[in-house]
Amino acid sequence: MARRKAPEVNAGSMADIAFLLLIFFLVTTTFQEDAGITRKLPPMPPEGVTPPIIKQKNLFTVLVNKNNDLLVEEEVMELKDLRQAAIDFLDNGGGTNEKNEPCTYCQGAKNPESSDHPNKAIISVRNDRETEYGTFIAVQNELVGAYNTLRNREALRLYKMKYTSMDSILSHPQTTDESVKKDLKDKMKVIKDMYPLKISEAETSN
Repeated sequence: MARRKAPEVNAGSMADIAFLLLIFFLVTTTFQEDAGITRKLPPMPPEGVTPPIIKQKNLFTVLVNKNNDLLVEEEVMELKDLRQAAIDFLDNGGGTNEKNEPCTYCQGAKNPESSDHPNKAIISVRNDRETEYGTFIAVQNELVGAYNTLRNREALRLYKMKYTSMDSILSHPQTTDESVKKDLKDKMKVIKDMYPLKISEAETSN
């Protein structure tokens, strides 16, 4: 007796279904964007120009070890206290700036052993190679938060609006009026010149 041949399966419809499923997943899947820190690197000094000497009292050192412990100005500190410590350093106003002018808007203790002027104050951050990324981001957030706190204070005093609010309005896609954008940029520049963001990330250590 002749053997029956098994009927062939039409695979064309299966390929169509697989293709439609692929399109469905491509359209509906959301891809996580990498988050990062916005930081503008300082320009390289011209050849033959010697970098200025930084006084130790104008340098605020933050060290993070492999156990995610903070050593701030050679003292152990909790992360929750870092922002206020940075504010006290930046806002000290214990001396003068490059033009030999005192900080008339600083509200700090004017400790002669701390920073002279916000224009001279530098925060130096150094991490261990085994420091967790989350701790690194948390430290950066607290330090930037210290700058924003001081900038908000001065912006409210001068312009009755927070610095962070100005930044949000300026970056909003619905802000299209060029005169408004220019006004915000000019005001923000004044505030940034009062408290310039100077965070130096030293080479990571082992």
